[in-house]
Amino acid sequence: MDAATGIPIISLYGAKNKPSKADLANVDILLYDLQDVGVRFYTNINALARLMEACYENGKELLILDRPNPNGYLIDGPVLDMKYKSGIGMFPIPMSHGLTVGEFAQMVNGEGWLANKVKCNIKIIAVANYNHDMPYTLPVNPSPNLNTPQAVLLYPSTCMFEGVYLNHGRGTYFPFTMLGSPELKGMYDFSFIPTGIKGMSETPIFMNEVCYGIDLRNYDTELLRRSKKINLQWIMELYKAHPYKEKFFDQKLSKQMNNVEIQTGSGLFRQQIIDGVSEEVIRASWEPDLSEYKLMRKKYLLYP
Repeated sequence: MDAATGIPIISLYGAKNKPSKADLANVDILLYDLQDVGVRFYTNINALARLMEACYENGKELLILDRPNPNGYLIDGPVLDMKYKSGIGMFPIPMSHGLTVGEFAQMVNGEGWLANKVKCNIKIIAVANYNHDMPYTLPVNPSPNLNTPQAVLLYPSTCMFEGVYLNHGRGTYFPFTMLGSPELKGMYDFSFIPTGIKGMSETPIFMNEVCYGIDLRNYDTELLRRSKKINLQWIMELYKAHPYKEKFFDQKLSKQMNNVEIQTGSGLFRQQIIDGVSEEVIRASWEPDLSEYKLMRKKYLLYP
């Protein structure tokens, strides 16, 4: 219960991820006001889709207060192969989708992605004077582990490391901006020590061990903006440098909930990295799906 207003608070994080009929019984209109960061595996958009279904089922309108996408310039990565549909990937969109949440809601309705292809009654309050290329620094951290502007901009490229046997900054105050492992000692000068941090990462991989690798805290993110591409060089380089290749994609060793297939949405990516194929060949394998998505996306845009 919210102490100031007496309004009940219902968590949709965990076993319950969708409001029930009883939850919505006294609701006149449901309001969605959450900051997204523009990638498929950041699950606020999945929550939005479930809320859209609940509103349809209970005859409620959903009012979406749209917000800028800090990675709005970026449309890249493999489109999700629905064989790998999961809690972090529910829709056939690329890793970095280039939509605001309002645009995403329009796409969900328009493409018939809700159960039984129903359409939710949505109203979107658009962002004034926004365009997808506009740099945007979030006024509030969207989650404990996306706690710096640098992390938000690197996230489309570094979150794929959640599926590999490396620490990607969890257990430090700079998640998603450093990558390393104790087994890379002697190959990199930069080092860091992950520890347990309450509310962020309490048992990170390689906890209390010295990890050696790549420091991206001062990486020029303008390079990403100019290329309009996810960076694949980091995962290619670290795989090549790792002395125990058989461990690199081992989900159990890495203590990850998701393997690299779930993370990237591609059944080819792991083998492509193992085989040392070029970035050009990897990117070619994302077609024609990525180009078809970009064309489809245009139907739902609210902003230039």
